[in-house]
Amino acid sequence: MTTSHPTPSSTPIRVISSMATKPLLADLARLFEAHYPEFSVQFESVGGVDAAKRVHAGEAFDCVVLASNAINTLLQEGKLVAGSRIDLVHSGVAVAVPSGAPRPDISSEEALKQAVLQATTLGYSTGPSGVQLAKLFERWDIVDQIKSKLVQAQPGIPVGALIAQGQVTLGFQQLSEMMGVAGITVLGPLPDAVQITTTFSGGVSATSAQPRAAQVLLSFWASSATLKTKVSHGMQAATS
Repeated sequence: MTTSHPTPSSTPIRVISSMATKPLLADLARLFEAHYPEFSVQFESVGGVDAAKRVHAGEAFDCVVLASNAINTLLQEGKLVAGSRIDLVHSGVAVAVPSGAPRPDISSEEALKQAVLQATTLGYSTGPSGVQLAKLFERWDIVDQIKSKLVQAQPGIPVGALIAQGQVTLGFQQLSEMMGVAGITVLGPLPDAVQITTTFSGGVSATSAQPRAAQVLLSFWASSATLKTKVSHGMQAATS
């Protein structure tokens, strides 16, 4: 698909994404509009599962930004334009506790495992990081020991909010969703040996009335002009 400059339109480029990229896309949308003042971006962020369901149901969007596996599924289903996928960012998982609470050691895999076993309640998401975290607990063979302590955030509800509200004493989610949340202390990323990295990608919706504009938007969001913005949100730029 061409990424040459499309004809300007008074209709905003409509984007749907998961919550993990909401703050990032807000800044990227402003950057795009500064570079292309003849266009505007309108985006909505919901739980990733809900976003995929809405695209699958045929709701009209121009761009979709989700975890790469969800984008691939939508491509296979014909819900996104073939060849339009662009990888945007890699995002790692961080660990947090309530502000003022003791800071457990998470510097190694074994230390993290002990912190998990000692925590009163454990928070995780319904997104891809939550799925991988559950697999890590299975690999550690501690599921039976911790299952009564697990608290899964509802779609669209950040784990950080549960930590701040006192519902969770040790929480896991994308660093981008932990940053700036009042009432929590981010301990740091998962140790390298068990880090969970999610790639977020974009694709042009098959329902788009302005697919060229949508592709130009995604290409800009993948460009070097957005690198500093991605880093400021705790993410790494990805290459498609």
